[in-house]
Amino acid sequence: MTRVGIVAKPGGVKAEAVIHRLLPWLAARGLSAVIEKETASLLPDVSVASASKQELASQVDLIIVLGGDGTLLSMARAVGDLGVPLLGVNLGGLGFLTATTLDEMFPALEALLTGRMAIDERMLLAVRIFRQGQCLGEYGAFNDVAIMKAAMSRIIDLSVSVEGRHATAYRADGLIIATPTGSTAYSLSAGGPILFPTMDAVVLTPICSHTLTDRPIVLPGTDRIEVTLLADQEVMATMDGQIGVGLKERDTVEVRKGAARIRLVHFPHKDFFSVLRTKLKWGER
Repeated sequence: MTRVGIVAKPGGVKAEAVIHRLLPWLAARGLSAVIEKETASLLPDVSVASASKQELASQVDLIIVLGGDGTLLSMARAVGDLGVPLLGVNLGGLGFLTATTLDEMFPALEALLTGRMAIDERMLLAVRIFRQGQCLGEYGAFNDVAIMKAAMSRIIDLSVSVEGRHATAYRADGLIIATPTGSTAYSLSAGGPILFPTMDAVVLTPICSHTLTDRPIVLPGTDRIEVTLLADQEVMATMDGQIGVGLKERDTVEVRKGAARIRLVHFPHKDFFSVLRTKLKWGER
């Protein structure tokens, strides 16, 4: 490892002081830094190489993400199939993905340099949206794809096919298609199950279904899922809650397992269950 990328939450004032400490630490160990361009604007007095978010992953061997889970989600989509490991350092709130605390950042980097850190590989979703047989766009999603009504819209009607076979129809406020990583995010809030993060699976979680017997379902990660909007209503498809596309009647959202695997760095002792105990207060009264 010779080059380390640094990206922070946009406008993250707290990150400025962290980066000022981080740069000399890296330099003392013979590592050069490349800072994401928007992050570099936090440090106008520092002369260091910079790159756009889309270019950063192709120029470095590791990316340190300073912020919360939203910052890491955005960077994970930008990394895509390049396979660059991400070390998430939590400067925000809950931090399921950015599980390394600020106090643990330098010990984590020391451990990484000596091969004592673990790296999990997580699945990414590949999303395509079709209108009248034409592909409107292709997107990645690390947590989930959510198909939801607009604020004043009625209950929406959706048809779901799995591997080209009709599976079910939903009348609901929406539908979440989540990765195992995303199973502890929006899907969990909507009543979905928690999946072990390295599983090869997806979960379909209806949002406030009109039919009480509709329940979340876990599907193999290899299955192709197609969700078609059946009525002319104001509906959005959002990827990781950060990218939104308006849908029209008969539009189809196709979701597959992406070819890329996102690599997350963590301490070996910080396994998934320790994160659940810490973040969800499992085992506490």
